[in-house]
Amino acid sequence: MLDRQIQKTICKAELLEEPKKKYFQDAGTVCTDDTHLLWVGAYGSTLQTLKQHMGYSLQDRGMSRKQRLLQRDLASEEGVEVASAVMVDRKVVLEKLFRRSLLKAFQSVPHQVDFSNPDTALKVINSWMSENTGGMIPNFLQSGVLSDQTRLVLLNALHFHGLWKNPFDPKLTAEGTFHTANGSEVSVPMMRSTQTFNYGEFVSEEGIEYDVIEVPYDGDSLSMLIISSFERDVPLSALTKELCSNKIQEWREQLRKVNRELVIPRFTLDTEVDLKSALNKLGLGEIFSKTADFSRITTEEPLYVSKILQRVKIEVNEEGTKASSAGGVIIYARMAIGEHILNRPFLFLIQHKSTGAVLFTGQVNQP
Repeated sequence: MLDRQIQKTICKAELLEEPKKKYFQDAGTVCTDDTHLLWVGAYGSTLQTLKQHMGYSLQDRGMSRKQRLLQRDLASEEGVEVASAVMVDRKVVLEKLFRRSLLKAFQSVPHQVDFSNPDTALKVINSWMSENTGGMIPNFLQSGVLSDQTRLVLLNALHFHGLWKNPFDPKLTAEGTFHTANGSEVSVPMMRSTQTFNYGEFVSEEGIEYDVIEVPYDGDSLSMLIISSFERDVPLSALTKELCSNKIQEWREQLRKVNRELVIPRFTLDTEVDLKSALNKLGLGEIFSKTADFSRITTEEPLYVSKILQRVKIEVNEEGTKASSAGGVIIYARMAIGEHILNRPFLFLIQHKSTGAVLFTGQVNQP
């Protein structure tokens, strides 16, 4: 679904930017299908920039098939639902190649929307997202995000509902102390279970010691890996470098079965982030600029990305986990008429053009 190096860097950038924020980022959906939908419409220098930082392109031979098969494999898992959609303004004529790419890679066809009525379009998009996230994310886009300059909104939804293979006994759940990142202590419901877990201890390149414990979901094809440092004062940002596919594979190969009493808080996390800042730091700022080239989407007018939004909600309790991720790329038309906004002091004069005589001169410092 996603280039893992891009995923790792975005996650690290966001965690470093907002260390005090209660933060959760779905490891499989940041910069996923919604941005991949965007990639297939890129052309010229924009395409080359994306390929340089992603390491590949969905326009490369065989990549569309791989994307389609990956979506199929995920969607075939019980409790996992994956969906993509392209909401396009009814006045926009899409390139045939873009339409074919959508169908080939994502099994998706465009939905016509009237963005000249932003409020109605907002309701259509939020209804689609709510339906495809099990109702967990009913208001994905906020009022004001869309305008009559919106041309496309690329959407991706992932919904997961998994039951623990060995549920926690609610009778054992009790209030306990959780030590927060800023050093304070809070009282939260702590779930408790004694069983055999896959467990391992590791050391990062910086010498930080940490452990990994695996909590399986029913069916054993999906599991939650929980990573924590041995030292309480080590920030999570120090471990984000470990969140790459090679390291995760290394963990799985070295985990061993041990008897443990796992004590973990019952929690709900809900976060929303605009990935524009993080992607700019990765060198992908061109897609947000007026020089962006998305002519494989349409040649009728130039387009650029206004926002890339990501919202993730997760609920973990004694029975299992419910989680939903919503991703959206908001694409605007680049205005053909340049704006000349006089929102600062200026001089003016009134001239008789044929004689050159100046009738009045003046300055405006405060209207």
